[in-house]
Amino acid sequence: MLWNLLALHQIGQRTISTASHRHFKNKVPEKQKLFQEDDGIPLYLKGGIADALLHRATMILTVGGTAYAIYQLAVASFPNKGVTSIIPAITWFTFIQLSMDQKSDK
Repeated sequence: MLWNLLALHQIGQRTISTASHRHFKNKVPEKQKLFQEDDGIPLYLKGGIADALLHRATMILTVGGTAYAIYQLAVASFPNKGVTSIIPAITWFTFIQLSMDQKSDK
């Protein structure tokens, strides 16, 4: 039992002590120069294509989520007026609501 613990301790020391030390170049000064330049490009687009795609995806999801929330508020505000027939959307809430309405009509 003691030998197992000693062997485990030695393995732990070997993996830590023999690990190669990787030196990475410090890119912070380069990024600071890039983002502090006054070149007319908006700050959220200076990071390149990845930042542009991330910005567009965020805007699409934000606008889509806001539109969906407003739609759901309209559906909840007029349950008997038939707003769901004007703006069709399939949601779990409207499915349950419609199935409950059909049961209550019988």
